Amino acid sequence: MIITRTVFVGGLSAFYFDDQQAIKQGATQDGFTYQGDPMTPGFRSVRQAGECVSVILTLEDGSVAVGDCAAVQYSGAAGRDALFTADHFIAFMNAHLRPLLEGLTVDSFLQNARFFDNLEIDGRRLHTAIRYGISQALLEATALAGRCLKMEVICREYELPVIPKAVPLFGQSGDDRYRAVDKMILKQVGALPHGLINNVADKLGRRGEKLFEYVAWLAERIRSVRQIPEYRPDLHIDVYGTIGLIFDHNTDRIAEYLAQLGAAAGEFSLQIEGPVDAGGKNPQIEALSAISHRLETLGSNVGIVADEWCNTYQDVVEFTDAQCCHMVQIKTPDLGSIHNVVDAIRYCNNNGVLAYQGGTCNETDISARTCVHLALAARPMRMLVKPGMGFDEGMNVVSNEMRRSIAMLALTAGATNEQ
Repeated sequence: MIITRTVFVGGLSAFYFDDQQAIKQGATQDGFTYQGDPMTPGFRSVRQAGECVSVILTLEDGSVAVGDCAAVQYSGAAGRDALFTADHFIAFMNAHLRPLLEGLTVDSFLQNARFFDNLEIDGRRLHTAIRYGISQALLEATALAGRCLKMEVICREYELPVIPKAVPLFGQSGDDRYRAVDKMILKQVGALPHGLINNVADKLGRRGEKLFEYVAWLAERIRSVRQIPEYRPDLHIDVYGTIGLIFDHNTDRIAEYLAQLGAAAGEFSLQIEGPVDAGGKNPQIEALSAISHRLETLGSNVGIVADEWCNTYQDVVEFTDAQCCHMVQIKTPDLGSIHNVVDAIRYCNNNGVLAYQGGTCNETDISARTCVHLALAARPMRMLVKPGMGFDEGMNVVSNEMRRSIAMLALTAGATNEQ
């Protein structure tokens, strides 16, 4: 089966691009926007509309495969590729990628994904968002050609077992960190709430007091709202390096504060993502190692999740090999081609570090559904609910895709058994 036609279409992602550096440096919220000047190259404003480019591949039998090029909310931060905008890249994609896609045989996903992931134009690899979207479309094309689910393609080409069992989901609240928690409890999400603690004064507190109060509130809210006593979600909070800011990057003081948060969480497991941003990969590994070791000395079971400076597959390998954290976020758009996501999850699973298949609120329904199939095949510890920050919408997209896929696997297994 070959690709006969390729179309690239600009569109909107499910959230916004935010200049993380400007927000950390005190850009103030004004309604849903931010006041202040952008600080990260490429940004026109501190917050601007998220964009995507849909990759539409028509196959020779008339079927159509789609993938969405999308980039993370905080593009250009912590070593990530620069801002991704449709008008800047569509002409480039038509000139350089369309001729390579049309006429391509799609019987093998991995071979095609690796080609585009390693492709260089004028001495430079493609933007991670482009590699992300093209690989999604190629995976669907291979699935259509083989008349099977996308996860089945991954399992077949990686020689993985097909497991018709859900992967736990992790809800993200955005700034609606109180009302959204009630929604997550009612829908019994596996981990919550993300929290978006990206500002010291408003969300963390100069001494960390606001986050401490929030963690204590979370534990009590789950106890009071849950409808079955057995429901015990993990608490997973992303702090974007802000804890490091209030403790002058002193790893002992950071760990001691995290241990206090763990006590406030009570019987609920607590993971803190990105407690510090050390400004580079090697310093980040060293800082997370020091924090993790100090937590162990204190007898705390708070888990550290790597995010900043852990962007590519090779980064995931290095953070995992260093055993500097308990869990690694595999931020799907940052890895480029989606086969790298599978490789990263497998590496974590095989080397004693928990794999969290994350991503960004700034993706699309297409990329989120594809990520469900990656998770079902590769089996991370949890998967992020996405896209968007409204929770319910992303939960609908991800949870229902997972349920449908598992149901289809069961039907296929039943048909095979009947034969």
